[in-house]
Amino acid sequence: MNQPEITISAVILTRNEEARIEACLKSLSWVDEVVVIDNGSSDKTVALAKKTGAKVTLSVEKDFSRLRDIGKEKTTGDWILYVDADEIVPEALRSEIIERTKSKGCVAYCIRRKNYYLGNPWPYQDKMQRLFLRNALVGWHGAVHETATVNGPTETLHSPLEHHTHRTLEEMVAKTNEWSVVEARLRLDAHHPPVVWWRLVRVMITGFWESFVRNGGWRAGTVGFIESIYQGYSMFITYAKLWEMQVK
Repeated sequence: MNQPEITISAVILTRNEEARIEACLKSLSWVDEVVVIDNGSSDKTVALAKKTGAKVTLSVEKDFSRLRDIGKEKTTGDWILYVDADEIVPEALRSEIIERTKSKGCVAYCIRRKNYYLGNPWPYQDKMQRLFLRNALVGWHGAVHETATVNGPTETLHSPLEHHTHRTLEEMVAKTNEWSVVEARLRLDAHHPPVVWWRLVRVMITGFWESFVRNGGWRAGTVGFIESIYQGYSMFITYAKLWEMQVK
């Protein structure tokens, strides 16, 4: 008797991603369905997604975990693959996903990301929870840095995603200005200790050190230095806004 065919759904969270959504969707042409959860785009993101046949759901929800849960609710596949709009699934990863979803035992996979900053490859690869057997995925928690709860073992795939982030300095600064408010609010709600001057210095140094030293940014040359300085700046803005909220 033939085994039933395994189906895979892809979920993409979007907001004003018209410059990158087409490349992402093209790299997912092999999945059984694509579900786009759009968070209020004012550009052509939704139109471009619908043009490829993706199922689009509009949501103003700001909690990323809730958006990912909505994505799960809208899918029908046996497996769910979460991909960001600035990511591309290369051929090697596609083949590995198809192979692994046919095997039994593991119910979830982390996927490494080959990152590109300002168009240049980054020395360090992070990994994210991205591929789940539907029935094993309980749900997501965390408003920004969301984490999945899974019933069963998790492994890591060998082939990476391509992650094209931070394309321009203008985009980097705009993104930090927007999301630093959310990050600061989360810390305020968690009753973070009062922000004093030395804490601002410490978080800037920590952000730079993590990027430039621990993640090997020094190997990326000038781009590595710019990105690492930016990471320190991003931490400064978040904690400066937290200070502002605390004094108010």
